[in-house]
Amino acid sequence: MSAESVERIVERLTEQGIDVVRVGYPDLIGTERGKDVLLERLPEVAESGVAFCRAVYHTSPQGDTVAVPGGLDLGLPDVCIRPDLSTLVELPWEPGVAHCLGDAYDPATGLPLPESPRSVTQAAAARLAELGLTGVVGPELEYFLLEPDGAGWKRYDDAPGNVYVTGRKGDRGSHVLRSLRTLRRLDIGVTMGNHEYSGGQFEINLNHSEATDAADRAFRFKSAVKELARHDGLMATFMAKPFNDEGGSGFHAHISCVDGDGRNVFADPAAPYGLSATALHAIGGVHAHASALAALLNPTINSYKRFGPDTLAPWLNDWGLDNRSAMLRVPPERGAGTRLEVRLGDASANPYLGIAGLLAAVYLGIRDRVEPPAPLEGYGYDTAKAAVLPMSLPVALDAFEADGELIEVLGKEFAASYLAYKRNEVERFSQSVTDWEFREYAYHL
Repeated sequence: MSAESVERIVERLTEQGIDVVRVGYPDLIGTERGKDVLLERLPEVAESGVAFCRAVYHTSPQGDTVAVPGGLDLGLPDVCIRPDLSTLVELPWEPGVAHCLGDAYDPATGLPLPESPRSVTQAAAARLAELGLTGVVGPELEYFLLEPDGAGWKRYDDAPGNVYVTGRKGDRGSHVLRSLRTLRRLDIGVTMGNHEYSGGQFEINLNHSEATDAADRAFRFKSAVKELARHDGLMATFMAKPFNDEGGSGFHAHISCVDGDGRNVFADPAAPYGLSATALHAIGGVHAHASALAALLNPTINSYKRFGPDTLAPWLNDWGLDNRSAMLRVPPERGAGTRLEVRLGDASANPYLGIAGLLAAVYLGIRDRVEPPAPLEGYGYDTAKAAVLPMSLPVALDAFEADGELIEVLGKEFAASYLAYKRNEVERFSQSVTDWEFREYAYHL
């Protein structure tokens, strides 16, 4: 909650011409849910929160309510969303509207809701704090921009070879330039952007910060990019692999830890590789729990179509020094810039849950002094050098369920909800007839 009084906030927003506060929060898959609150009602909402059906956390992308414990079985009870007014910011594309994040509570107990993604991240950060450490994360997210194509969608300004270009060569509508300028006013730490590797694919970089704040900013970034695209009659998608003939979109997380004095504890110039024992243990933790992390960082059926030979997406459990063919890369900067780049995630991941999982793995590695294997040398993607990570969502969910240590940090109630939700997703897919099946079988069989 902001230290500024609610009454003063209302006065300030009125002076700025704002008369609506949009309270938004993430569901299990990272979709923003929320409510627009008239400014004069903000003091009441700040004190009591707003009620939503708890099943919002258990709603599929198609609007179906999944039978997750605590929802349908209890008669669809409420949750309470309380605005975090410290996160208030004016929306650049919605005149008269400010936005803030909301936290979910169980109205019966007053405690944070176990399956609330923001609560899961905060809890994981608190466990790392028990070691006297603060996790610092810099998110990197790729996405595809699409334009209408009859009744469907096609890649925006699609042309081969526009790899890492800027300007109108691969972005005729100056999407990146306008987005950068607009997002700067949203105060989420955007720094730069460019056309990415695939046609119609873009990346806008975010600065690093404390882990929960980084998750907040990544969540707001994804929501904002999708909203800005809609204003232009376009669609932005963070789907892992939307096209057969192009690569996928990644969610890379740069992670470091600082102590109470703000010192980067991953740096040790006298140690091998310039990495402290703490850094190596953090690597060991991510390596030890990577299969379970896949369920959070690669959370959809589609996620696993991004993997395979020559995809440049990590599907083997390895780490390397400035090696982009490894699942975990240690960039070359040392000193205050020493960090780990976990490349496993794809852009469809809920940033809260992905970052929470990584914090938990780093915490376990440091706490238990887990030693990593030797770093990868040369080009990776060789099954003789490293174990294969889960290559399907069911396998990843099984690995997550079996990882009791990771679940203990993230919360057993959260894990039960997440597993029930995602296993329902697998079941629904297994019962759905796909375009591939019709094309493959209908004519000849």
